[in-house]
Amino acid sequence: MPDNLCESCMYYAYDEYTDTYVCDADFDEDEMVALLSAKNGCPYYNPYDEYKTVRKQN
Repeated sequence: MPDNLCESCMYYAYDEYTDTYVCDADFDEDEMVALLSAKNGCPYYNPYDEYKTVRKQN
């Protein structure tokens, strides 16, 4: 999976314990198999949009 895709995903988070960035999505076993076998990028990719809430309020 390309790093640039992960870097713009809302699940991409910094883990202070391991001092690395990780996928913070909560996958069950079936979802993890789908993620690892995906050929066209992550099927659970959700773009991070910090202004999404503000647009809803207006």
